[in-house]
Amino acid sequence: MCQAVLVPIAVAAAALAAAAWAYLLAGHGGFWRTGVRLPPASADPARWSAVTAVVPARDEAAMLPQTLPSLLAQEYPGRLTVVLVDDESTDGTAEVAAGLGLAAQEAHGDGAARLEVIAGDPPPPGWAGKVWAMSQGLRAAAGPGADYVLFTDADIWYAPGTVEALVRAAQASNRVLVSQMALLRAEARWERLLIPAFVYFFAQLYPFRWVNRRGGRTSAAAGGCMLVRREALEAAGGLEPIMGARIDDVALGGLLKHAGGDCWLGFTADVVSRRPYDTLGEIWDMVARSAYTQLRYSAVLLAATVLGMIWLYILPAAAALAGLVVVAGGGPPWLAIAGLVAWAIMAVSYVPVLRLSRLSAWRAPSLPLIGLLYAAMTVSSAARHRAGHGGEWKGRTIPALPRA
Repeated sequence: MCQAVLVPIAVAAAALAAAAWAYLLAGHGGFWRTGVRLPPASADPARWSAVTAVVPARDEAAMLPQTLPSLLAQEYPGRLTVVLVDDESTDGTAEVAAGLGLAAQEAHGDGAARLEVIAGDPPPPGWAGKVWAMSQGLRAAAGPGADYVLFTDADIWYAPGTVEALVRAAQASNRVLVSQMALLRAEARWERLLIPAFVYFFAQLYPFRWVNRRGGRTSAAAGGCMLVRREALEAAGGLEPIMGARIDDVALGGLLKHAGGDCWLGFTADVVSRRPYDTLGEIWDMVARSAYTQLRYSAVLLAATVLGMIWLYILPAAAALAGLVVVAGGGPPWLAIAGLVAWAIMAVSYVPVLRLSRLSAWRAPSLPLIGLLYAAMTVSSAARHRAGHGGEWKGRTIPALPRA
């Protein structure tokens, strides 16, 4: 009797999940496609705009030698200045950066970008640490009169010509923000399993094609690489309106778009994060640090998100496996069919992100397991924030915003 009731319910739930995946594959901005690349630009601009790259760096002495030289050696046709904000580091970040600047000058002469290292002040009340560091870099950028500010991270490596390509795209398409999702490292075992899904879930939340619609409502950016027209940012109030933002890239995209500017976000293999996440614990901490913030500290949104992930990602695999057991026992195949269809569509949608990460498409069926782990990380994020240490980053704890 119980089975006679539960199986039809499970079939209906799995069929609805399959329908949802069919919509996500055919619609939802084509979020799973990774062909969204820089807007085309043919001719050189009449004048190459001055660009200042702002690099917040907190205890990045080990990372900078892998990344900062790529930015200093860009050979941008206009004026390129790099401002590194030493965010109260304790490992000699400023000294390492200064040494890399001198090495770049020796290696490239006048072709190297000018590096300025400034000592960051402690964040005032109400300011998130990274946004405060960005703000200090922005003030320094106003000195040489930069037309564009490139907000980037200390772990980001740039292929030659990337800054030039960003400026070409911004000017040719008249965008106030051009952002590229950095290609995240996927070398260690846990990175290969979980890191591509981080990009996949982000694109599902903020479909890039929707972000890029002129006048559209969806707004986002990728914090590792955000080229911003300084005049537009100042007109929007600078960074002060988002001073408390824990997810600064999405907040910055929203600020500029709501101020009437057009933004662009896309994929690339020319901007690469060298940040290693060798263990499950490191990835868990990275996700748990901000997942509950993304849900605006709301228990209702937390419950809805976790239940939604269970239904969308975990139920199809569970239904497929349970359905095969029913079929083996001589029962009808409908549960297995519904579950397998949903699981197959889900896997197909994951393949492009895997290929972007240079991983085998055979990993795509593991998405239900990945969804389960991310759901657990989201619950863990809520628990950490409610315990008062959810926003910990390199020894600094960011107080949670008021709970919803």
